[in-house]
Amino acid sequence: MSNTITELALLLTVAAVIGMIARLLKQPMILAYIVVGGLLSTMGVLKIADSPVYGTFGNVGVMLLLFLVGLEINVTALKKVGMAAVLLGFGQIIITFVGGFIIGLLLGLSTVSSGYIAIALTFSSTVIVVKLLSERQDMNSLYGKLSLGILLVQDVVAIILLVVLSGLRPGESVSITPIILTISEAILLFGFAYWLGRVVMPKLFQHFAHSEELLFLTSLAWVFLLAAGVQKLGFSLEIGGFLAGLSLANSSTHFQIASRIRPLRDFFIALFFVVLGSSVALSNVAGLTVPIIVFSLFVLVGNAVIVIILMGILGYHRRTSFLTGVTIAQVSEFSFVLAAVGLRLGHIASTDAAIITAVGVVTIAVSSYLIIYADHIYRALIPVIAFFHRGNAPIESEDRSPFYRPTLLIGAHRIGLSIALNLPKKQLVILDSNPDVIAELKKEKFLTMFGDSSDHDLLGELPLKRMTLVIATIPNLIDNLQLLEYLHAHPSKKKRRIVLRADSAADAAQLYYHGADYVIQPQLSSGQYFGHVIGRDKSLKILDKLREQDKQLTHEPI
Repeated sequence: MSNTITELALLLTVAAVIGMIARLLKQPMILAYIVVGGLLSTMGVLKIADSPVYGTFGNVGVMLLLFLVGLEINVTALKKVGMAAVLLGFGQIIITFVGGFIIGLLLGLSTVSSGYIAIALTFSSTVIVVKLLSERQDMNSLYGKLSLGILLVQDVVAIILLVVLSGLRPGESVSITPIILTISEAILLFGFAYWLGRVVMPKLFQHFAHSEELLFLTSLAWVFLLAAGVQKLGFSLEIGGFLAGLSLANSSTHFQIASRIRPLRDFFIALFFVVLGSSVALSNVAGLTVPIIVFSLFVLVGNAVIVIILMGILGYHRRTSFLTGVTIAQVSEFSFVLAAVGLRLGHIASTDAAIITAVGVVTIAVSSYLIIYADHIYRALIPVIAFFHRGNAPIESEDRSPFYRPTLLIGAHRIGLSIALNLPKKQLVILDSNPDVIAELKKEKFLTMFGDSSDHDLLGELPLKRMTLVIATIPNLIDNLQLLEYLHAHPSKKKRRIVLRADSAADAAQLYYHGADYVIQPQLSSGQYFGHVIGRDKSLKILDKLREQDKQLTHEPI
């Protein structure tokens, strides 16, 4: 026991140091963990891959990872992402798989190895994409929503694939009969988990919500209990974890459960990637340089091109297509899990798993920078992107009016909606990237355009030279500065006023410095408006009117 504690102390210390270096280099922690495993194994300091303790910890990490995936997926999620994201997701998976499979065969790999590697290349990392989109404040952008929708489709396919593989035994070849039997059993299990999530678990866990410690303990107990039961039926721990999460997805406590489980997941999943890195270091990758380079280029370039072409066919603008393609151009943590499962079943050799892991390391490292500097890369590659992208963007220009409207409102949620309702409809064009907002505005007979304000191709289709007022309620400073730059580069024939929004005094100062005519600061504007309104009505009956207006804007009882 003392040796294990000492080894863990060494491992975690090295991981912390490598993690700090990774953060300075703007790289995700997953890469740091893989590097730690490879470094310690290469130096001979720790025999990580041969330790059953680390293997067990890694399996627990994957189980908790799948638990959180199940917890955060509900049955209506695919409806919310829209049919476009579903088509893009399945189209990308199919084309990437076919391309990866052909490349594998051309490189001399076996059919099974080519199939495993090809399917591993189709999945992108939800963890990394969400983290980088959050840092860029692009979670609610059009390309951000499409990327998350594609990732959701990929997650569903990955879960189905893991279900099929979990029903196989080590050394057992892939055949139709066990697959059909496994899928039938899985349908029953998923149906049971869905029934639990609808009828039993929400009421049961509501009683545990009064104590955070009890909620945490019972959640863990449920995960391990269901995983152990599912394993007895012949399925893997990973599927047990996913079903446990799925059964709690509709519980009112699922956010609290996720927040308490996530740090524990991070610890165990770190050990899983350390073991993975150790396995790669011990594999003979000397002769795998060519496959690793070819598959890495296919993911980084080929995957992006596939998405750009598909989105061009569906009618999206070049910038939206490029950013979406770049965002998902890396290998997923699910790919690593798939490699580990295939290795455990004896379907692939350690060299095949090493290829998947090495491609994952390369693509995650490179794509992190691609996402961070995506706008600069897009501007440099516009002629190349135009060659692959032939779409004329009908989706992002619905209801475009050929006649002149003097006012452009960008962003019509909450603040923007309040502004829209107080402006003449016949003089207003509204641009928004939320399809639900667009649908509501159409009902109110507003002229709308569906798209992202940072997409200059889309702005170029507007009659900006004749517009005298542009109001943008988006709070992102970078997007607002880019919008200012574009508007100043395309002046109006008449004097144009530009109104933007900032959530801090420092951001407002920057926007004023770069030429904004007025900056909406909600913390100031709301107080000024409220003081002005009640100052004119000593009877304070205006409060009743304001309350009714707020009810209409929020569409919820107040």
